[in-house]
Amino acid sequence: MQFSASQIADIINGTVDGNAETTVHSFGKIEEAKSGQLAFLANPKYEDFLYSTKASAIIVNQGLQLKQPISATLIRVPDAYSAFAVLLDRYQQIKTQQLTGIQQPIYMDPTAKVGDQVFIGAFAYLGEQVTVGNGTKIFPNVYLGNNVTVGNNSMIHPGVKIYHDCVIGSNVVIHAGTIIGSDGFGYAPQPDGSLKKVPQIGNVVIEDGVEIGANTTIDRATIGSTLIKSGAKLDNLLQIAHNVEVGNNSVIAAQSGVSGSTKIGKNVMIGGQAGIVGHIQIADGSKINAQSGVSKSIKVPHSAVTGSPAYDYTAALRSQAITRNLPQLEKRIKELEELVQQLLDKK
Repeated sequence: MQFSASQIADIINGTVDGNAETTVHSFGKIEEAKSGQLAFLANPKYEDFLYSTKASAIIVNQGLQLKQPISATLIRVPDAYSAFAVLLDRYQQIKTQQLTGIQQPIYMDPTAKVGDQVFIGAFAYLGEQVTVGNGTKIFPNVYLGNNVTVGNNSMIHPGVKIYHDCVIGSNVVIHAGTIIGSDGFGYAPQPDGSLKKVPQIGNVVIEDGVEIGANTTIDRATIGSTLIKSGAKLDNLLQIAHNVEVGNNSVIAAQSGVSGSTKIGKNVMIGGQAGIVGHIQIADGSKINAQSGVSKSIKVPHSAVTGSPAYDYTAALRSQAITRNLPQLEKRIKELEELVQQLLDKK
């Protein structure tokens, strides 16, 4: 595929600074790009490469001021990073739209229904009453249990397992190895010390526009639904427990865990390796720093917390600064004690 600078500018609502007929056929990092490739510059740390790159065209921020002449054609946009993301998304759509048809062998129950322009890869399994919407891509070795519904234009990558009764919306991306709808971790202690399993009869509902990373697990609800709301983005290697709710457009980074029945608001940002206990609420817009342990509800919207147990981010930074100064403070206290003792000795 080959595009001109003017065609790219039309896609991302940019303006061309240079030769509008310059063509590119692939993407490259600004520090490594070759002739015929498109690069982007969003981070000022990489600005020096703007003057040495061999890229034919570069997406840059609208207000960028050149320090010296360059050979590449610039495509100026309000936000280079977002514009490049839009372009990559369009490129990926073009590539995946070419995937259609049903490979063999697969197992598809006679009651399963698939829409138009669907791709189903080899060794996929579609159980009873499964429904797959138009334009959805089911890659090899995917398992869709009985009564699973997948909406339109979603992408289920290789090896994903979606248990019975779960609902996946439209424009959802689920990466390889993820498991949706495994049993929640529920056991009732018995008088003799044994643990009796509590049946998990709910499901998982993934709303539209959600993306879930590789090897993440989302447990089905005991009763009702574990709910991932529209626009949420979940990283690799997460554990989302039974009856959890993740709010609209919230983001959770890798290796984090959310315990059962916790409700996470919208636009929440959770750093990697954070742990959140069960049965609490996280207010809208909260920010939880990496490796934090959240043991109680965050009730004030747009709060920022860190540490284990997690508490106010600014206060935590002050405490860390004081901790670093403890050796110096100890020395000063000893000096003051000696001075006081000298004053007492003079009496």
